Amino acid sequence: MNLGDLPDWDLTDLYASPEAPEVDRDLDWTRETCAAFAAKYEGKLAALTAAELLDCVRTYEAIDVTAGRLMSYAGLRYYQNTMDSERAKFMADIQDEITDASTPLVFFSLEFNRLDDAHLNALLAENADLARYKPVFDRMRAMRPHQLSDELERFLHDQSTVGAAAWNRLFDETMAGLTFTIDGEELNLESTLNLLTDTDRAKREAAARALAAVFDKNVKLFARIHNTLAKEKQVEDRWRKMPTPQTGRHLSNHVEPEVVEALRNAVVAAYPKLSHRYYRLKAKWMGLDTLQVWDRNAPLPTETPRTIDWAEARRTVTEAYAAFDPRMAELAEPFFTDGWIDAGVKPGKAPGAFAHPTVTTVHPYVMLNYLGKPRDVMTLAHELGHGVHQRLAADQGEMLSSTPLTLAETASVFGEMLTFRKLLDAAKTPAERKTLLAGKVEDMINTVVRQIAFYDFECKLHAARAEGELTPDDINALWMSVQAQSLGDVFEFMDGYETFWSYIPHFVHSPFYVYAYAFGDGLVNALYAVYAEGDAGFQDKYFEMLKAGGSKHHKELLAPFGLDASDPAFWDRGLSMIAGFIDELEAMED
Repeated sequence: MNLGDLPDWDLTDLYASPEAPEVDRDLDWTRETCAAFAAKYEGKLAALTAAELLDCVRTYEAIDVTAGRLMSYAGLRYYQNTMDSERAKFMADIQDEITDASTPLVFFSLEFNRLDDAHLNALLAENADLARYKPVFDRMRAMRPHQLSDELERFLHDQSTVGAAAWNRLFDETMAGLTFTIDGEELNLESTLNLLTDTDRAKREAAARALAAVFDKNVKLFARIHNTLAKEKQVEDRWRKMPTPQTGRHLSNHVEPEVVEALRNAVVAAYPKLSHRYYRLKAKWMGLDTLQVWDRNAPLPTETPRTIDWAEARRTVTEAYAAFDPRMAELAEPFFTDGWIDAGVKPGKAPGAFAHPTVTTVHPYVMLNYLGKPRDVMTLAHELGHGVHQRLAADQGEMLSSTPLTLAETASVFGEMLTFRKLLDAAKTPAERKTLLAGKVEDMINTVVRQIAFYDFECKLHAARAEGELTPDDINALWMSVQAQSLGDVFEFMDGYETFWSYIPHFVHSPFYVYAYAFGDGLVNALYAVYAEGDAGFQDKYFEMLKAGGSKHHKELLAPFGLDASDPAFWDRGLSMIAGFIDELEAMED
């Protein structure tokens, strides 16, 4: 399969090599600066003037940049080949060094949170440069009720590398090392999952059964990982007096629990008019009474399988971005030309796709596993959206650039929507239009319905773990309860599907992250409706929103568009766009 010249990362913008003298220089600087920071400021924050506190915060930010640069380099090299023990060792060593070096900083947020509100507000009123950091301070101070003693916080910081981080690494390395035998050929996880979208139903079934067989063989290990991480979280949450397992995620996302609840309830209520209705339609197209799990992402019978080479993928996305606003295409260009994308599928390479912001003084890197499918073009549009967002927000500086998760998916999903609309407008036949619409509906169902089902699974998993150790069968049963509810009665679930929770990395790496995808999709659908209605100056407002990074709350960011995420009707507006696409597909049947 010739996909053309697929780009690889050029990581030299971070460091020339693991042996580069700059690596040791930056490690030494981080160690010395962290120690000096603690010596200068520990126990003294309350006595600082506004100008002195600004210097303190800027030094803290500079440490963030250098430590982040080191961790980004080690992490990205590792993701290129997770089976390379030298890369794994380098990453673990850097992680240990940074954890040790930054231990003296633990006092900062604890002591900062003990500052009197009136005193801090007076300092902010006095110094505009310091006041810029208020959103960061607000996020830190939201953790005040959940703070432990300085000594305990230091202990948790020190032991993090042998706690969750170690279990995360065990999960990653186990997953990367799994092989699945299909028709005598050994495949990795990414290639096997890719077969679930093959045109040949027998191949899809073989892939699903191979996944089930291998997951079943390893299910005890994956159950152990989930049990341990959920218990560790429960213990820490109890010490921190977190009212629910989800509270920590909501706080870090800077989103109110009732907003997430409104989203979750709106999506669950919409299952019948979205996923249930669509999959019944799909069964009809495929000439089947019931669907199997390996049919969920199957191409439509009318679909002409075609491979899209890299040059065409690049052109499609760039033109879609440029049609919205030339600035967007310009921001995306260096990803293609300067080694900011690693696109090919390679042995040992981490599965999936992501955009890593690295640090604000460098630039983001995008990872794909590009196989030339139409979905892969959408993934490129998605990850480039993140990249553009990260570039625009970088001017905010390290502490203010990172967008809360609730808005982190905005630019990526919007980039996908632009690319989809461009392809839809160019469709030459009803069959081509139907294929595109169905593909988009499936992606939206995977982003909204599937991720909210994932969120419900996690909620059930953490609640059940609080009652005691979970057997693999216990976890399997929780998984199946949300799958049947979200996918509908047209599905038959094969034996073995109950273990498919085990490969979802978000459950391990970032508990309760998954609702951010549904949040992003719903938000973008509402935003896109405003754009489609011809909102004056939409592009400029959109760029301002992306440039804001984490400097504003979602309420402030959405206000210029006349949108409010805490209004339940807001989510219905987004979900009705998906329902509208399904209406159009049903009308094509008449």
